[in-house]
Amino acid sequence: MCLAVPGRVLDIEERDGTRMANVDFGGVVKEVCLEYLPDLQVGEYAIVHVGFALQRLDEESAKQTLELFATLGMLQEEFGDPWELAAQAGGSPLPAAGIDTPQEAQK
Repeated sequence: MCLAVPGRVLDIEERDGTRMANVDFGGVVKEVCLEYLPDLQVGEYAIVHVGFALQRLDEESAKQTLELFATLGMLQEEFGDPWELAAQAGGSPLPAAGIDTPQEAQK
């Protein structure tokens, strides 16, 4: 599943003519394109889908939504460790702690 998730803009920069930002999604920071919201500022919240900020959101609504997503486990599903998610989807046991990739597990 791919969610539209609220996040808080941490910083903004222009890269190759495109406004980009680091956005905090309840502790997970991802790079996001701001071209659809050219007046979005540092500290504001936006709903982000597949790497694009789509709509400004007030802080209270954003925090409530992030809390709900976290309670339902949806943030882990959306932003979790890709190796862990792939193992779960494939029905494989989870890798032991300290093993970062399937290749390391075979050593």
